[in-house]
Amino acid sequence: MPFPGFVTRCRLRQRIRVIRGTNSSAFRFRQEFRVSIRLIHLASGNSHKAAEFQRLAEASGSPWEILPTAGMPAVVEDTGTFPGNARKKAMALQALLPADAWVLADDSGVCVDALGGLPGVESAYFAGPQHDSAANLRKLAEVMRDVPEGQRGAAFVCCLVLRGPGGIEQVCEGRCTGVLRHEPRGGFGFGYDPLFIPDGFACTYAELPEAEKNKISHRGRAWLILAEWLRRQS
Repeated sequence: MPFPGFVTRCRLRQRIRVIRGTNSSAFRFRQEFRVSIRLIHLASGNSHKAAEFQRLAEASGSPWEILPTAGMPAVVEDTGTFPGNARKKAMALQALLPADAWVLADDSGVCVDALGGLPGVESAYFAGPQHDSAANLRKLAEVMRDVPEGQRGAAFVCCLVLRGPGGIEQVCEGRCTGVLRHEPRGGFGFGYDPLFIPDGFACTYAELPEAEKNKISHRGRAWLILAEWLRRQS
């Protein structure tokens, strides 16, 4: 059984159809698995991120409840890739939860063409040891100050890793391309949002109402892929 130990919140319904061949003693088995998930633990203590994922779930008509983790263990994000870092976070939390728990982790960042893809997986730490969202934003604006128009391309990337009982794992990536402004603008969002203008728009992420941003954002696109996978399992 690839998904042992399901209880309460996650039910596994297995149907085995056995067909005996007319000229052989061999059996052919067809197994169909149906998974019912209602609660997903987010591998982050960031309440803003949990609220964003909950709104994404609700906007997509999904029944899942996304819970932040107050006691999320510290994880060294040293794999050098978005999927690797997300997987480390998911596995760290999964080790602390019941065997039937489902865990969602994300790793995201902005990849700037003129900087060879930086800050990338280091987006959360771009300003160095004293990093925070404001310091990271200031540093990116500063290092990009003399980069001319036409060379300011960038992409926001989000990788989601969902892990469940028995080692089941699903990895989904969303990407939104655009350009960087010279100066921050807008009061919505967080992180690098005030610098980033998505393709097809004249305003920054931070100027878009949340519902509109979620339709095109890297995280929104990754979530839609994951939500479709979850629906197929239900």
